[in-house]
Amino acid sequence: MKNMAVGVIMDPISQINPKKDTTFAMLLEAQRRNWPIFYMEQADLFLKQNISCAKMRRLKLKDDIKNYYQFDTEIVQRLDKLSVILMRQDPPVDMQYIYTTQLLDMAERQGVLVANKPQSLRDYNEKLFTLQFPKCCPPTLLTHSIQDAKLFLDEHQDIIAKPIDGMGGSSVFRLRKDDPNVTVVLETLTANNQRYMLVQRYIPEINAGDKRILMINGEPVDYVLARIAAEGETRANLAVGGKGVAQKLSKNDRLICQQVGPFLREKGLVFAGLDVIGNYLTEINITSPTGIRELDKQCGLNISRMFFDTIENTLQNR
Repeated sequence: MKNMAVGVIMDPISQINPKKDTTFAMLLEAQRRNWPIFYMEQADLFLKQNISCAKMRRLKLKDDIKNYYQFDTEIVQRLDKLSVILMRQDPPVDMQYIYTTQLLDMAERQGVLVANKPQSLRDYNEKLFTLQFPKCCPPTLLTHSIQDAKLFLDEHQDIIAKPIDGMGGSSVFRLRKDDPNVTVVLETLTANNQRYMLVQRYIPEINAGDKRILMINGEPVDYVLARIAAEGETRANLAVGGKGVAQKLSKNDRLICQQVGPFLREKGLVFAGLDVIGNYLTEINITSPTGIRELDKQCGLNISRMFFDTIENTLQNR
């Protein structure tokens, strides 16, 4: 297909690391296909007489560490002038994010393919999404209550506690029964019983890596990125110093994918990242999953090509 215009909504491109950025990898593939790319940030979108529009800048890319992007013409136009919009804005999923998805709902109704589907981005919190698949999850509690979290800790002795709206390993705590900071951590996470937090039984297999499985239209990429925590660190996220090591998808990984994949496909979640520790599913990332650049480099893949083949096939079959 030729001249399929691609829009992207993302955090400021000037602040990304092109060596590691998954959105950048996707856009390079769009450019290789000679698809015009139009760049937007959330504040560029607006609604006029029930039509979703945006200020857009034509974007040209170079796979270079320094001079990696260039803006061309700036235009204001309807979103339905685009063939596909990639919603790649990082969390938090705050009210501004919600409003953006509502504008994208309208663009979708006007015929634009939006990946991922705006309604599903609203409906499924990345931390809570796993609870749709209880057989895949470790023992988990969602609660406002400090007391209930302490009882959960009494039962399991070693837990992970985290907010439900964070990313990149922010505010993730490991708590043991004898930890003198239990109360203050739980007070902080819940704002003294006023906010939800998620607590899960600690999974010791984290030492072998927190695996990121990339899913394209409900099907897994054959290699996972096992993120190994730095020495002395509980969190394995690359954003806090974890090291990414490619591994083949295991039998258990595939079983998890078989359970989650059809649901992702049904809900229009074209690109997702499953986080798996040991035999357990711990998160389903749908806002701006990462890992393409590392897997491409280590395994000789082109995951963005797989992604855009799916996008192209979807557009052709509409």
